[in-house]
Amino acid sequence: MAQRMVYFTVASMVLLGIILTGYNKVSWVLYIPVASMLFAGITGKCHGLAVWRKLGFKDGPSSCCSK
Repeated sequence: MAQRMVYFTVASMVLLGIILTGYNKVSWVLYIPVASMLFAGITGKCHGLAVWRKLGFKDGPSSCCSK
């Protein structure tokens, strides 16, 4: 549940920045992370994380932090 709230928080902050800047001044590219994070927050499935896992990146602590 905490991970979903992180997605909602970041998406709302980016969306607030888009609103404050103005819809006509912001590139359409900034809507992609907002839509993907809202989807991840609602469904619990993060497609970005799935892509990085398929590319071979592992979940867990980084190599500098492992014992």
